[in-house]
Amino acid sequence: MVLGLKLNLSESLALEARDKGLLEAPAVERMLRAELKRNRVDQLFAAADRLAAQNQPALTEAEVEAEIQAARTQRRAADASRR
Repeated sequence: MVLGLKLNLSESLALEARDKGLLEAPAVERMLRAELKRNRVDQLFAAADRLAAQNQPALTEAEVEAEIQAARTQRRAADASRR
């Protein structure tokens, strides 16, 4: 996909970024990918914090195994229905 971006930057920032190659497509892509990754990590930690705040007892090993097996079964069924 080709997407054009227009940025409103101060002249000093624009010149410095341009001189460092940060306004070129590969650099912008790297920065966007890094930010998206940071965002996913932040969401993961926020979910972990919400989970910890629920004060639920930890799952037993058998319960964890049952959840894993259920997820695998669900994934296999979804994969099979797409074929």
